[in-house]
Amino acid sequence: MNAKQKRTLLILLTAVVLLIAVLLGVRAAKNRAQQAEQDAAAAAAAAGVITDAASSYKELSYHNGNATLSFALNDDGQWYWTNDPDFPLDQDYLIKIVNTLSALKPQQTITEGDTLDAYGLDEPSQTLTATSDNGQTTTIALGNATSDGNSYYMLMNGSETPVYIISDELSREMAVGIYDMCLLPDFPTLTEAQLNSVTLAGPVTTVLTASHEENSGGDSAASSSSSGEEISTAWRSGGDNVTDNKQVQGIVKQILGLRLDACVDYRPSNDAAALCGFDEPSSVITVKYTGDGGTEETLTLTIGNPVLDGDGRYVRVDEDTTVYRMTADKLDMLMKVSVNGLENISTSSDTAPAASSAG
Repeated sequence: MNAKQKRTLLILLTAVVLLIAVLLGVRAAKNRAQQAEQDAAAAAAAAGVITDAASSYKELSYHNGNATLSFALNDDGQWYWTNDPDFPLDQDYLIKIVNTLSALKPQQTITEGDTLDAYGLDEPSQTLTATSDNGQTTTIALGNATSDGNSYYMLMNGSETPVYIISDELSREMAVGIYDMCLLPDFPTLTEAQLNSVTLAGPVTTVLTASHEENSGGDSAASSSSSGEEISTAWRSGGDNVTDNKQVQGIVKQILGLRLDACVDYRPSNDAAALCGFDEPSSVITVKYTGDGGTEETLTLTIGNPVLDGDGRYVRVDEDTTVYRMTADKLDMLMKVSVNGLENISTSSDTAPAASSAG
């Protein structure tokens, strides 16, 4: 081997040694970074909260196993559903998730455990991404439930270690469907003294009209007006006084206690509305009443088909196209009279107040 060949070999050997040194350095740096990450995670876990509790979250997106839901804060600090910012979102649900995330504490931290698939973390059942106001992103992946069913295995920020065990609170909160987060509209709070007429239009149409007068005798059955006066109410149907009719009393009770139970479909398609029975409603209940301002107001409740695989019926309120659900016990008398009309009508004496001319 001549001198030139020796120099070439020396250069090559030097390059190989340098390359090996670089690779070893990179591997050592990577190992140090991983160890530092594990140490930081363990230290954070030992301190308690493992998320950035000092930050406020402005965006939240998660997959709950059935659907992916995304939310964001608007300029007024209110959460909205990004798919439809006009959706009447109940803020309490998002506040609960954010509070749980901000105070997330592990019940146990596993730094040397089984493989990810043993914890269900190779294919997480639920995932969450939250962005704070400073732009920092926190990601969470939930795997299997623990053997007692009260906790879940979790990974954070794309790291494969450590594996945390956390309570099932976050999982339960993410499992809530979007329609369960709908802020349901309230019916007006009324007394019988405010009711002017009730029309039940189904296979049979029944119109009930009310007349009111002050109850100077202090009748215990009288209701109170907005001014505090005790008012006696008489109900008539087709000229008959039906005040004492048990069905009429049941109708009034259900009208005064109207309350929606759940949102079924927000902005439903025409096909969905027809499936719920709104192309040919089972009944339309129209209530005319005197509002707080002294003017006559109208409330319309459109009743569709019985709920599929559940209790109650699909309903709509006024001009709102949203489909809601009400349980059968809130509607049974209204539906019965809409189908069959009033039963056992008996005319009372003419001493009762005259019927008003409700429109």
